[in-house]
Amino acid sequence: MNAPALKIIENLADIPAAQWDALAGNDPFLSHAYLYALQESGCATAQFGWQAQFLTLWQDGKLLGAMPLYLKMNSYGEHVFDFAWADAYHRHGLRYYPKLVCTVPYTPVTGARLLAESPEVRGLLLRSALQFATEIGVSSLHCLFPDEADTLLMQQQGMMLRQDVQFHWQNPGYRDFDAFLVELSRDKRKRIKQERRKVREAGIQLQCITGENATPDQWAFFAACYAHTRQQHHSPPALNLDFFMRIGASMPQQALLVIAARDGRPIASALNFFTQDVLYGRSWGALEYHPGLHFETCYYQAIEFCIARKIKTFEGGAQGEHKLARGFLPVTTKSAHWLAHPEFSRAVEDFLKLEASAVSQYMDELNERNPFKHQP
Repeated sequence: MNAPALKIIENLADIPAAQWDALAGNDPFLSHAYLYALQESGCATAQFGWQAQFLTLWQDGKLLGAMPLYLKMNSYGEHVFDFAWADAYHRHGLRYYPKLVCTVPYTPVTGARLLAESPEVRGLLLRSALQFATEIGVSSLHCLFPDEADTLLMQQQGMMLRQDVQFHWQNPGYRDFDAFLVELSRDKRKRIKQERRKVREAGIQLQCITGENATPDQWAFFAACYAHTRQQHHSPPALNLDFFMRIGASMPQQALLVIAARDGRPIASALNFFTQDVLYGRSWGALEYHPGLHFETCYYQAIEFCIARKIKTFEGGAQGEHKLARGFLPVTTKSAHWLAHPEFSRAVEDFLKLEASAVSQYMDELNERNPFKHQP
């Protein structure tokens, strides 16, 4: 048996999908299909600052381990904001870009980042990534939204940890949506009922469509809603029609579209992904504004879907303190960072200590505003 060989691969097509997926497990965002759709649609390519540098370990033709690694020329689409760090480098006459980022583009979802079956290979992957960063002379290596096991390993390898906050909805086994509402405090329950009533009174009907049943026209409608809403917020669409059509064709069993219609005409849509245990809220868009439409399309329909499917967790996406009043609870997410420049590394380490204290205080404040009658 030959020794494991390290390869940097720029085209995901050069990695057999079955071997990649065997390491990725059932995480939809780490699947070969999802990452390949990002690549082939042009959404995660060098044109937009994403140059794939997938770090892989092979032994006798078998993929032993992999990292979804990208050479980044900007900090867009990461959801862990280091623009201030880049600005500080610039003001001191240093280059912050390019940097290396281990993540799923445009996807702030916690998951494995060191894809391997054994702890030994996971450790080898991380050491290889740090060595690769040193060899090619980038400013830094960032691993975004790693799971607890990978976070611990990264910390043991000397990477600095950063914390942030997301809001997740938990399902202890609700019988139906009303059973969920009963557990909320009176004012939160009243607000949700009012929001749902306004949507009904506007003559809006909602439909949940799993990927197997979604038509190309429905995927195209979602893409149009997404692009329209991004344009309204002066944000260029990170994802395009080609990406959504590829997802609809390649991984329909894990996709859920919610479509809102008024007078028989679709007016809004949301996209979710799901496994047996977790539903992930991803993107949404609307062609018309109606009070409560965003919450109904993005949250309440997804909650009902989770209850019906007995899905335990609904991850509502990045940020969004308004989710707290709708039954979502705060959780911390993490990222791990290595900076090559010793003085900047020390400065960032000091900053992260202060930031961690602020995040902890923020979590305490959020928990004091718990939306439930009794602490879950």
